[in-house]
Amino acid sequence: MHLRLAPEPSDPGAEPGVIRVLLADDHALMRRTLRLLLDEEQDIEVVAEADDLASVVQHVVADRPRAVVLDLSITDGSTSEAIRRLRARAPQTQIVIVTMEENPVFAQRALDAGAIGFVSKDLADLELPEAIRRAAHEEQYVSPRISLPLENTIRAVTEDKLTVREVEVLRLIALGYTSVEVAQKLELSPRTVETHRARILRKLGLTTRAELVAYALRRGLLRT
Repeated sequence: MHLRLAPEPSDPGAEPGVIRVLLADDHALMRRTLRLLLDEEQDIEVVAEADDLASVVQHVVADRPRAVVLDLSITDGSTSEAIRRLRARAPQTQIVIVTMEENPVFAQRALDAGAIGFVSKDLADLELPEAIRRAAHEEQYVSPRISLPLENTIRAVTEDKLTVREVEVLRLIALGYTSVEVAQKLELSPRTVETHRARILRKLGLTTRAELVAYALRRGLLRT
């Protein structure tokens, strides 16, 4: 399928119909694999590669790609902050996340921060070209493997008035992690986790971990 996209005004050499892409991954072998995949697509052109966040920012400003394919491992710190930073510096560039991380809460954070696509890395050969094409039209694409758990997370947030962080804490507690283990995974203090737990129980009208597990199962929050 060939898209009829007009080239950016600042890119007089861009070919009509070609989506210019920046490929950002800190693993050289994975960049090569993804590039070989995208080079097979006639309407997608990889115009630059980056192996750290500073290089990503430099290229999105200088090269003005239509999309950046971003591996979450490249971000040194807050993923959400990195996405917001890129969107602020180059609002014309859409961000497609490609990752092995399939936690729906993680996906929700990335989308809330400004990403438009979220692709499972092991399904990139099937999903990434389509995600890039949709990004070029400013249309969201979420891997089908993530979309149903993500919908369940959104329902928990909108219908039960939980925050995304509370859903994340609830999910880990329901999976059997202790407060200390949850704190380590989410880089929080155990006291903060306990505060979240108390708020979750209060909002849902529950009292025990068994009830939390039952709620998580009913809401489909434990599906991966």
